[in-house]
Amino acid sequence: MEKIYLDHSATTPIDERVFKKIKPFLIEDFGNASSIHSYGMIASTAISKARQQVADFVNSTSEEIIFTSGATESDNLAIFGVIDKLKKDGMSIEDMHMITTSVEHPAVEEPFQKLEQQGADVTFLPVQPNGVVDIQSVKSAIKENTVLISMVYVNSEVGARQPIEEVGRLVQEIKIRQKKTNNKRSLIFHTDAVQAANFFNCDVDKLGVDLLSLSGHKIYGPKGVGALYIRKGARLIGQQIGGHQENNLRSGTYNTAGIVGIGEALEIVKKEREKNNKHLQELQKILIEGIKEKIPQSFLSTDVENATPSHVHFSFPGAEGEAVLMELDMEGICISTGSACASANLQSSPTLLAMNIPKEVTHGAIRMTLGKNNTKEDVEKVLKVLPRVIKKYRAMSPKNINYGEVKF
Repeated sequence: MEKIYLDHSATTPIDERVFKKIKPFLIEDFGNASSIHSYGMIASTAISKARQQVADFVNSTSEEIIFTSGATESDNLAIFGVIDKLKKDGMSIEDMHMITTSVEHPAVEEPFQKLEQQGADVTFLPVQPNGVVDIQSVKSAIKENTVLISMVYVNSEVGARQPIEEVGRLVQEIKIRQKKTNNKRSLIFHTDAVQAANFFNCDVDKLGVDLLSLSGHKIYGPKGVGALYIRKGARLIGQQIGGHQENNLRSGTYNTAGIVGIGEALEIVKKEREKNNKHLQELQKILIEGIKEKIPQSFLSTDVENATPSHVHFSFPGAEGEAVLMELDMEGICISTGSACASANLQSSPTLLAMNIPKEVTHGAIRMTLGKNNTKEDVEKVLKVLPRVIKKYRAMSPKNINYGEVKF
């Protein structure tokens, strides 16, 4: 059975052109980039090229790019690195205020929860029903002692795009005021751009960010590699010690093949983003309109005007999301679910709850994320199979539920 993959937010298949670039560094040019012999020099040169490719993608200098094992490490380094530096400079954790959102990836959410437990004042901003933060809520949340704002560029579940540029301009205005008043403290702005890189501009000057996280396997590159942009002047303390790589900010032997891969993947994204976005917009439209036409009481959680062209997130009350996922998998269609299920209890998605979507709706949530290799034929098969699957599981649900009355 030929499978249809619609889970590109989870991971993407590696682009053949990227794999071609990576392969020599796994077999022939396998040297440690920290070695000074010819093998090491070949690896070091390749890493320097990749660093420049990443820098070109975000419009920075190569010195402002460091490589990590992935987005989780990049996010953790950005958040804890900033806070640890402030603590080293004499600021108490209890005197720090930080801002994030209620729809972050756990790699950002959990570090802030940990900092809150340690005594920090953390504001978790609410979102509007479309999953987007209101810029006014950001303005209202900022305090004199706000030291860090971390806001995801694109939410991985529903694809909502956050107003990063607007927040960036706000942060820049605050920095100007801090400089004029000789305030040694400087507000730092971080964004997790992992889900955005395929679709939106990541120019760090345009966005107004000081720190930006990227991941290789979300952009048709390899797993196990990420990058963090650190604006010159932003001060961090490394979280991984034991070597002196990456200006002492990230110790560890260089993953040369992975680094080459993320550099090449970003170069391809930059060249082909506009073409791929147009293709995905066409597929997204067909899929959304087809589901609305063929499946009654289907609730779209992706606000197309404020989201990626990849995301299609629906809820089907009466058809449990996990059951739908497994049934579709047996039909050769791979998707994701918007609700996490435990053996004893159903846990609603925090993102959907933050969007004020009722629990009875969230339990029927599924996420389909399109990729550049998907076709209209893929979408047509989904539209043939999905209505039958939803009808099957709704027929097994309690008969006293009127799904037409569920509103949000």
